[in-house]
Amino acid sequence: MDERYDVVVVGGGAAGLAGALALTRARRSVLVVDDGRQRNRPAGHVHNYLGREGTPPADLVATGREEVGRYGGELLTGRVEGAVPDGGGFLVTTDGGRTVRARRLLVTTGLVDELPDVPGLADRWGRDVLHCPYCHGWEVRDRRIGVLARGPLSVEQANLWRHWSEDTTLLLHDTPALEPAEAQRMAARGIAVVEGAVVGLEVSGDALTGVRLDSGEVVALDALVVEAGLTARSALLESLGLAPVDVEVAGQVIGRQVPADPTGATAVPGVWVAGNVANVRAQVIMAAAAGLTAGAAINADLIAEETRDSVAAYRERVREVFQADAWEQRYSERPAVWSGNPNPQLVAEAAGLAPGRALDVGCGEGADAVWLAEHGWQVTALDISTVALKRAAAHAAAAGPRVADRIEWTHADLFEAPLDEGAYDLVSSQFMHPPGEARETLFGRLAAAVAPGGTLLIVGHHPHDLRTSAHRMHFPDLMFTAGQVAAALDPAAWDVVTSESRPRATTDPEGRETTIYDAVLVARRRVGSRAAEVDPVS
Repeated sequence: MDERYDVVVVGGGAAGLAGALALTRARRSVLVVDDGRQRNRPAGHVHNYLGREGTPPADLVATGREEVGRYGGELLTGRVEGAVPDGGGFLVTTDGGRTVRARRLLVTTGLVDELPDVPGLADRWGRDVLHCPYCHGWEVRDRRIGVLARGPLSVEQANLWRHWSEDTTLLLHDTPALEPAEAQRMAARGIAVVEGAVVGLEVSGDALTGVRLDSGEVVALDALVVEAGLTARSALLESLGLAPVDVEVAGQVIGRQVPADPTGATAVPGVWVAGNVANVRAQVIMAAAAGLTAGAAINADLIAEETRDSVAAYRERVREVFQADAWEQRYSERPAVWSGNPNPQLVAEAAGLAPGRALDVGCGEGADAVWLAEHGWQVTALDISTVALKRAAAHAAAAGPRVADRIEWTHADLFEAPLDEGAYDLVSSQFMHPPGEARETLFGRLAAAVAPGGTLLIVGHHPHDLRTSAHRMHFPDLMFTAGQVAAALDPAAWDVVTSESRPRATTDPEGRETTIYDAVLVARRRVGSRAAEVDPVS
């Protein structure tokens, strides 16, 4: 029950293996369950399969299984006894009692050829009892061919086979006599029409030599063409609510297949079909192509699901950026989240400023606030996490009362807490990344808190970092350039001192040297400007 696969493929013929190959090469986990009952297994060779012409069916299957296994697919000999929907996927049970979970199903169970009740017919099926001129016509060309009538299409079948051999006979068997126009067509093409039911085959030395009629007459033949009924192996699909439908050709029902769209998707979400179970007339190469098409469609569907899940998770992570509970958990999980060193851009920009009142926004574990206090600043340090603030206060206390007494630690949600307008000589925001419009609003409030003549310092992760191997964060919605922040400032009230992408050397998680970029904005509020002159939103 703990075994999980992206896809379980039910049936391991050309369609199933082609689908499995596409999926394994798409890095999907795949289980193929097959009982070895491929429809064409009695035939000697596969035909009309470009590049595989004349390949024995068993060899084609063996090669396909090896290829699927080469890319990590798992192959199980057996039958799928049942599949039931389960939590957006399926619980699949095999005849060995094994139960696995599958996100998607690809059913390629093929069809059953329903033969007339003529003794000996089934024993020679696929050898010299045939059904398709494109599959077998070349091999019996110019030989004696009989077509066993089963309905209106038999006249067309006889006329088609006549192209491969002038010695073609239509055996009416238990069908009505031909209409005059049909009889004339047969005569015009030189096709003999024989009345009487076929009751048996004549075989000599493991080769068909003719058929025996109920009258006792023997019609000499080298090959017998039978129009088999074509019925999809659809029990598993029917248990999932997918009923087969009749397939008609020229008003005659030739079989039943499970309906699906051109990619093989059925009406049941998560279930695809390919091969003869969905197309009773498909030859081997068509079945393989349908399997490939279905495999690609399933992979696309899984990617769409994974993308929806990723978007939901991404939105949740973005939402948590300014959620107190998320930050409390993050700080609680580790004894230290940050290095304990002040941010380098703060040091670079504040070192030359005359100390005054400073607002440290998102102070975390307090390294920036402690550095500012050590350099004479009176600091108000805000953070959303009580755990971080306790840790920061402890660091300040360890630095001594001269430092600790210069810092006021404040627990606040910046989206809700009021900020004193025009009250600070330095407002510092280091790597605070609210999303979109919230960023513009919040940075506008920070700008309004700067006193005339004071400095606004905003530093963040530049979008260029998305292209590095540092993997610090992958939130394009949250990252910004200094220019974007500067554009929100009223040019009548502010002088932009620095607006740049500043490179910084670091080491990525693999230990490789790399360069990251900080978006750095330094702006000074002009003396005489009022807080009301600060445009909080661009």
